[in-house]
Amino acid sequence: MNSFIKSARALRPRLLIAVPAILLLTSACASAPPIPSASLQAAQQSIANAERVEAGAHAPVELGEARQKLSAAQTAVSEKKMLVAERLADESRAEAELAVARTGVAKANAVNADMEKSNATLVEEMQRKSGDNR
Repeated sequence: MNSFIKSARALRPRLLIAVPAILLLTSACASAPPIPSASLQAAQQSIANAERVEAGAHAPVELGEARQKLSAAQTAVSEKKMLVAERLADESRAEAELAVARTGVAKANAVNADMEKSNATLVEEMQRKSGDNR
């Protein structure tokens, strides 16, 4: 009996460290991450911005991807997969921002083409007028 008490006393310091550590680990695993509402809201705002600048006409693929990923993120939230939801919401925001950027490029290219056409018309008119004076 004496050896049992000695071995129990020897284990006691280890148990004092091990039990709280085990409890801490299990409580950390049990808590779910919070809903990524900031990421979801940022994705929604980015999609709304893309729609406002008419990305549906100039970058429909990117805008469609953004909408699809936001929908998948919302599904992941309902399935309590918060990390997946946050990742999908961030990807949705990035796709919507890409759609906005591509829309800006398309609109700038259209303006540039119009200006080149106007310049060509002016040059043509100037050449015609200078030819008439001679």
